[in-house]
Amino acid sequence: MAKKVVVGMSGGVDSSVAAYLLKKQGYDVIGVTMQIWQDEDEFTQEKNGGCCGLSAVNDARRVADRLEIPYYVMNFKQEFKKNVMDYFTAEYLKGRTPNPCIACNRYVKWEALLDRSLAIGADYIATGHYARVEQLPNGRYAIKNSVTAEKDQTYALYNLTQTQLSRTLMPVGDYHKDEIRQIAEEIGLMVAHKKDSMEICFIPDDDYAGFIDKECGKLVPPPGNFVSTDGKILGRHKGITHYTVGQRKGLGIALGYPVFVTEIRPETNEVVLGSNEDVFTTELYADHVNFMSLPDIDGEMELKAKIRYSHSGSMCKVTRTGEDQIHCVFEEPVRAVTPGQAVVLYDGDYIAGGGVII
Repeated sequence: MAKKVVVGMSGGVDSSVAAYLLKKQGYDVIGVTMQIWQDEDEFTQEKNGGCCGLSAVNDARRVADRLEIPYYVMNFKQEFKKNVMDYFTAEYLKGRTPNPCIACNRYVKWEALLDRSLAIGADYIATGHYARVEQLPNGRYAIKNSVTAEKDQTYALYNLTQTQLSRTLMPVGDYHKDEIRQIAEEIGLMVAHKKDSMEICFIPDDDYAGFIDKECGKLVPPPGNFVSTDGKILGRHKGITHYTVGQRKGLGIALGYPVFVTEIRPETNEVVLGSNEDVFTTELYADHVNFMSLPDIDGEMELKAKIRYSHSGSMCKVTRTGEDQIHCVFEEPVRAVTPGQAVVLYDGDYIAGGGVII
């Protein structure tokens, strides 16, 4: 009997072609769109769009009809609110810069969707990520880089567990983006040339601070002082949720020379400004560690680290410094190490593990 797979369909070309490829490979495919939008009117949902808005549902349903696979919309509003939106605002209030897509992948797209899929008799879940899943000779499952470096999405997947990976299929990782669009065109999918969604899905206007103000009200930190690295007061800031480490534009302060955010101090409500050189560092610590291709860090290991989604990666020496903490020392200084972001470690083409920068 054919293995059953639930494909998370966002209405985009990647997940649509993922569903097609799996059907072609002989799987019994079910399409699912995850409803994550909170209780909003239709106009707001449509405007918000993103990967799970109303237009996504309509596009995914049309694709499922075209592929002749069953299609459902599953409600994950509660899980999304708790694990993604509330986490996002809480981190910003602490002066950190979170990555909500990593939280969504781990706790919503995988944990919640996988649990529900297994409950309805599925063997696997699948997505349209540009990444690959492999079982290694040591028995562990790991995410492997996709064949296309410019679309590689492995960074946001470092936090998946061994159980989740053992039940995951990622057929798109073997293709380049233009090949995926070409397949979609050949099989007559109307989403073949649909634009990729780039922004955070629940903040479509990219106004993070405005979203946090609306969500948190009186909890939002008030304006405070910009200070220099040696503690001198330089001016007033609008509130720490408006800034991130490495930021230069939109600071609202003119000192006659370029300055960058080097640190955010929630305990004193200060934003520290310094020169470009002050934004570079050679080390970081991370917690909430998840190991993937490696079962653990053995002594001191040399691995490649990405400190943000767009970072190409830098070599570093990694050691374990506590039950849930690692220390990375880079061969060359890296720019804007940002608390709250993930450091993802690679051993060749495979994710070795990662953690949250502290």
